[in-house]
Amino acid sequence: MHGSRILVELVIILGAAAVTTVLFSVLRLPVALGYILAGLAIGPHVPIPVVASSGLVAVLSELGVILLMFSIGLEFSIRSIARAGVATAATALFEVALMVSLGYLVARLFGWTSTEALFAGAAVGISSTMLVARAFEELGVGGELRSVVYAVLVFEDLIAIVLLAVLTAVASGRGLSSAELLSTLAQLAGFLLAILAVGLLVVPRVVRLIAERSRSETLLITALAICFAMASLAEQAGFSVALGAFLAGVLVAESGKARQVEELIHPFRDAFAAVFFVSVGMSIDPGQIAAHPGPVVALSVLVLVGKSLGVTLGGFLAGQGVYRSVRAGLTLAQVGEFSFILIAVGVKAGVVGGFLLPVVVAASCVTAFTTPWMIRSSDRLARWVDHHLPRPLATLVSLYEGWISRLGAQGKDSLVRRLRRPVFVLLADAAAFTAIVIGIPTVGPSLASQLSARAQLDERLAASLVVGGAAALAGLFLLAVVRRVLRLALLLAREVIPARPAGDLDLGAAPRQALRWTLSLGLALLLGVPMAAITQPFVPGGPAVIGALAAFIGVAAWRAIRNLDGHVRAGSALIVEVLARQTGADAQSHEPEPTRALHEASIMLPGITELTPVELPADSQAVGKSLAELDLRARTGATVLALRRDGVATAQPSPHQPLRAGDVLALTGSLESVARAAAELTAREAGTALADATSG
Repeated sequence: MHGSRILVELVIILGAAAVTTVLFSVLRLPVALGYILAGLAIGPHVPIPVVASSGLVAVLSELGVILLMFSIGLEFSIRSIARAGVATAATALFEVALMVSLGYLVARLFGWTSTEALFAGAAVGISSTMLVARAFEELGVGGELRSVVYAVLVFEDLIAIVLLAVLTAVASGRGLSSAELLSTLAQLAGFLLAILAVGLLVVPRVVRLIAERSRSETLLITALAICFAMASLAEQAGFSVALGAFLAGVLVAESGKARQVEELIHPFRDAFAAVFFVSVGMSIDPGQIAAHPGPVVALSVLVLVGKSLGVTLGGFLAGQGVYRSVRAGLTLAQVGEFSFILIAVGVKAGVVGGFLLPVVVAASCVTAFTTPWMIRSSDRLARWVDHHLPRPLATLVSLYEGWISRLGAQGKDSLVRRLRRPVFVLLADAAAFTAIVIGIPTVGPSLASQLSARAQLDERLAASLVVGGAAALAGLFLLAVVRRVLRLALLLAREVIPARPAGDLDLGAAPRQALRWTLSLGLALLLGVPMAAITQPFVPGGPAVIGALAAFIGVAAWRAIRNLDGHVRAGSALIVEVLARQTGADAQSHEPEPTRALHEASIMLPGITELTPVELPADSQAVGKSLAELDLRARTGATVLALRRDGVATAQPSPHQPLRAGDVLALTGSLESVARAAAELTAREAGTALADATSG
């Protein structure tokens, strides 16, 4: 291309991006959508007499992808990933696997090929870190919601890297066969181990040395050299340049100089990332969107509903509570920029139809416009969900977070040692089941032909015997997985609520069973949904089997939860009796009688955690307000089991009853949630505090 023509092309590309950036910033809309619109305007599919060269844009956009992925890697570190915790990782894995599976199913319903369906499922599984960060900044969102959402996004991006590597292998012509999938995963694991083993020894030391002894431009050049070298190495190994750039960012972050490098590279990343989004817009044919309105609507609805429910369910089972989980789910309901990178890999390799990128971009636009509204409405919607839970489920919610918190407070080293073997065996059985299911389509025909030749059997009979034998073997491993899930859940439940010796009265049986079956359901979904997502392209009926097993465990869990509701009602009555009995003793003792009384009651109610009394002072901001107005469970996670007023105790008081000074409330929940609720109830009214400050 002639030099002057290149300058003209750059003017067109960057000028269009600049105009849309200003316009979308004024309208408070996602800037990434503005870049896509700019690309659409200067692309070949719109009758506007300004068309940029797709060749130049493709080169610049690849630089944008590399720098964008390098920046994402800079935000990671092995220590930050460890701090995010197993529970957050489980939430992200469950939600992404659920969306991949549902996205694959929806795509197949529209007649797309299995490869196109796999790319579509992967695209709807990843949320937008860029969009969420911008929305949080504009709406002033902070606190626990911000922490929970960012932790989930960290693991989503990690899962996206794995998806990117697998889909790159699929797009490179290795296909979607089970043998190639296993080979790709093995090669990916080997590549990651080699890069991290060597890179962790070299890259952090080099970056620290240069950062401490050289000027900033030297550090910038070094970081870019590492970035492009790793991208090239990944491409030579058969993976995406984006994977190499991400790994380069992770290695540089381990030097402790990530913030410094991020500040230096930020302008380059923004400029080239803008070109990437412009290139996405240039590849969109509005006619393709008009020809596929059904998939656009279906994928948009799937993201808005499926991701909200997936994060909510995963977050609750991981111990985040209903309120925080619902808010996080609504916040993460969008298609992310990572999805464009995934689809672009398939389009570039020609393994997916040209319609897929416009459809995914259209769904992304829909969900990008709804994201700010969903974040703003998440508080109100989460409170509505919390208030309208069925009574047995509300009882479980009031105790479950405390149980999970108590489980996390156990001695970690000893607990890990006890769990190591059952978890390893469970994962081994799940891996064996998955390997059989995805392996039989590849090795089955060969085994059948060998059996037919050696035993002189009809080929159809031999094939039936091989398939039947594989199904029986897979069934045995699946049965083993179910049994080990139930056993592991029982072990965890006994860690939280220890069982009494045989023959003794076991007052913790009902809550232990409720916890056991709820954990069983959570473990079954955590294992089953990823297994279904992996096996779905090879055995379409896999999700139905997993769904049937989850339904069976869910029915058992519901029965246990109903029994728990009766147990908590009886426990509330006991608490009322204990509080009422202590009223007359208050004047004769200098000890905090409600505290001592509830401690004695908690011994008889082992499943009710952190049973704590809180007395309302006369200047409390809660005086005159009802429990419904305070909304303690949604705001703090704690639940009021009983109330004592004027010597009369009431079990599970009415949420519409105004509170008075001197009321004693019996709270339960996790240690943190009870502390938050106590602080809320005893906080002084603003006017009183101001008057005291003035008089002082």
